Amino acid sequence: MYPLIRPLLFSFKPETAHLITLEALQLAYRLGLLPLFVKHPGNNPHKVMGLTFSNPVGLAAGLDKNGDHINALEALGFGFIEIGTVTPRAQEGNPKPRLFRLPEAQGIINRMGFNNHGVDALIENVKRADYRGILGINIGKNFDTPIEHAATDYLIGLRRVYTHASYVAINISSPNTKNLRQLQGNDELDALLTQLKAEQEKLADIHGKYVPLALKIAPDLNSGQIRQIAALLQRHRIDGVIATNTTLTRTGVEHLSQHAETGGLSGAPLREKSTSVIHELATALQGTLPIIAAGGILSGEDAAEKIHAGAALIQIYSGLIYRGPELINECVTAIGNLQCRVE
Repeated sequence: MYPLIRPLLFSFKPETAHLITLEALQLAYRLGLLPLFVKHPGNNPHKVMGLTFSNPVGLAAGLDKNGDHINALEALGFGFIEIGTVTPRAQEGNPKPRLFRLPEAQGIINRMGFNNHGVDALIENVKRADYRGILGINIGKNFDTPIEHAATDYLIGLRRVYTHASYVAINISSPNTKNLRQLQGNDELDALLTQLKAEQEKLADIHGKYVPLALKIAPDLNSGQIRQIAALLQRHRIDGVIATNTTLTRTGVEHLSQHAETGGLSGAPLREKSTSVIHELATALQGTLPIIAAGGILSGEDAAEKIHAGAALIQIYSGLIYRGPELINECVTAIGNLQCRVE
């Protein structure tokens, strides 16, 4: 049904359509209607970061920033869900409009700026959900926390979400928080990972539970930077890496009317750049830690391409906007077929 509904949703402003879609999804879930419209993918377990995922297709962070719709999103067939990005304190994010469609290119530009209700509100939502699957919680820093004190915010986030998350994603790659990507620099990242790993080990001892850490990186990195990040991930024994966030480049969309809007570009225009980063990461990591792929997945073929490049799991977001829930099942099937051919 989604191809019939999408023109109506696209008649609204993007952020309005986003809210309408989530509320409609929540209502359909409460009324028990989702099974009538959504084909649930078969079980295709994947063990990654010591966790067992029911299938390898997850929801990327950003769609459900506050964890308001966890159960309804699970009903779409995701093998895992990542909520956030959440910051220690609530913040409004950047001024509207801050979300733009590029339908001719199946792309989206956003400059949301980590708008969220704060980590405590997110935790209350997680407690209310009866979700038993793999839940990633994506943490970031508040916009007004100086970059030299960013680690303080990440440590607050890690401590607060630790017992509620299956894994914690560390977002240092959004282009919409001033100077955030500086944390991908060698010295800055080394210092941040040192503190996060020490805190993870401390929390594991306190709670008797080991919660993996995954670092989310940008696509706008050169080969040298990718190798440096890979070396730091290995040195600090980080459990996974998410590649990639949105891009600041506009290659291939320069002719479109909204291409000059500031923010990160996602969707189909990001596919090749994201896949290239995954391939370089996989080469540098040599299987020492898993890659979760995100960026430009709008078909089963795109999903299989990411796995072939070296990813263990994939995440979708923009593809869900353009293709609807059928994309989940298509990606699960394509990855399963790829693995059967390899075996």
